[in-house]
Amino acid sequence: MSTFFGNLKKKEPDAVFNITTMYKNDNDRDKVNLGVGAYRDENDRPWVLPIVRDIEKKMAANESLDHEYLPIWGLQSFCDSATELMLGSQSKAKVSSIQCLSGTGSIRLAAAFLKQVLPDSPIYISSPTWGNHRNIFLNECRDDEKEKKIKEYPYINRDTYGLDFEGMINALKEAPERSIIVLHACAHNPTGVDPTHEQWKEIAAVVQERNLFPLFDAAYQGFATGDPDEDAWSVRQFANLGIEFFVAQSFAKNFGLYNERAGNLIVVAKTGLQAEIVLTHLSALARPMWSNPPNHGALLHKAISSDFLTND
Repeated sequence: MSTFFGNLKKKEPDAVFNITTMYKNDNDRDKVNLGVGAYRDENDRPWVLPIVRDIEKKMAANESLDHEYLPIWGLQSFCDSATELMLGSQSKAKVSSIQCLSGTGSIRLAAAFLKQVLPDSPIYISSPTWGNHRNIFLNECRDDEKEKKIKEYPYINRDTYGLDFEGMINALKEAPERSIIVLHACAHNPTGVDPTHEQWKEIAAVVQERNLFPLFDAAYQGFATGDPDEDAWSVRQFANLGIEFFVAQSFAKNFGLYNERAGNLIVVAKTGLQAEIVLTHLSALARPMWSNPPNHGALLHKAISSDFLTND
């Protein structure tokens, strides 16, 4: 019988999510899940933050809420509050932002855009890094360029398990101009090791000197130090220096909104007009990807963060 799929080979399951599947299928009463990081109660059941429960009850009683499509760029009040949470209320940066499907969607959209505007630029990721970074950027590479497009910069000193700052900074100094540099805003995944303020200043100086384009992955704001403002220090430092960059925000972990896919991609540009122009291109790319994003998680985040920002 003729088939279109006869030449396909079965793909290996995703390593991280496969651990969760194995855990659920394991009948050992003493089992522990060390896979996806998620809030659990003392009985190992998913734990929803009380403030999320409270807001959801209010949302359920609010008959003015509906299920109308959001604009392609998402819920504007969510984008604004997420951007303020990252850059601060006093930021003078020229920005725009677009709601995405959590951090993965934010990085995926950024990768598609950067392929258009920086088609020949290599992408530098830390060694080690979150496993999906490589997957996302490989998806934007032709088969004949995959090996040369994705590069690594040293990050961990294997003797001390601290930051290999000398190796990192030297690799960035050697990166070609207009290279894309993926940086972890805080709580580096998977090591948890972050540069100091002084080291971030040196990284920013090299980025400016070498004319590099940073893409910050910000999935854990508030988790590194317990202070969302302190955890945003690196991003705000770059903004204060007038550097152009992207920030991919995820609220899966710090707001416990795992399956709501609440994310935001921030564009920091030289001028407000440039930021708005970039937004039109990102919107055009998002349209055939997911058309427009979901509303529920965005509304929850907006309500929680607005209360935090107001009472800060």
